[in-house]
Amino acid sequence: MAPSDVLLRKLKRHCPIDDADAEAIRHLRYEVRELTEAGEDFIRQGDKPTAAAIVIEGIVARYHTLRSGARQYLTLHYPGDWPDAQGLFLAQMDHSICAMGPVVICSVSHEQLMKIFKARPIIGFAIWRETLVDAAIFRESITNNSSRRGAGRLAHFFCEQFLRAKVAGVAEADACPLPLSQTQLGEMLGMSLVSANRHLQTLRRTRIADLRAGRLSIRSWAKLVSLGEFDDGYLHQTVPNV
Repeated sequence: MAPSDVLLRKLKRHCPIDDADAEAIRHLRYEVRELTEAGEDFIRQGDKPTAAAIVIEGIVARYHTLRSGARQYLTLHYPGDWPDAQGLFLAQMDHSICAMGPVVICSVSHEQLMKIFKARPIIGFAIWRETLVDAAIFRESITNNSSRRGAGRLAHFFCEQFLRAKVAGVAEADACPLPLSQTQLGEMLGMSLVSANRHLQTLRRTRIADLRAGRLSIRSWAKLVSLGEFDDGYLHQTVPNV
């Protein structure tokens, strides 16, 4: 799928893009880059960005680098996502973005984006809404990691990733890619490796969900939603009237 098609598919979920808007997006100049190794950086904490990235294929992660050199993973991003759209208005990246496996990412210069915002304001609205949904996901992850215990925290995370993968078109009926080791899973959820393993075993034993070899399998969606107290409202999937 061409970068513009992936971008349009996602932006149309945020607002009603008309034919003229779509044509303007197709005429943007896209620089495509392939990352082949898990952990390979696309942009690093401290960089001064001049372009915004859009995920075309695969999954990328945001992370912070700690003084020890360890990584604190923050969020995952799927095809169509803009993991660094806020770089349009911030002078310096306060986090890094890396591949979680083979990925294709395209970038669009900030200069082009600012011009298209002036010419086609609805596109600027759509990308702005993208950053607002992104912020809502961050807020929910803070609540999940601080207020839910063990298996419930893991269940909520699995619900979110499955639903977002489904919206991105990379999920099957009851499974989706989720290329995280148990160590990374623990880092994402503020758990030790031992705790992450124990709670994953609980979901396996009760046949609610499983994560093996980078693939999440849902055994009972209803039970997973109940255990994780999951409400997808914060993902804001409906297209607003503007």
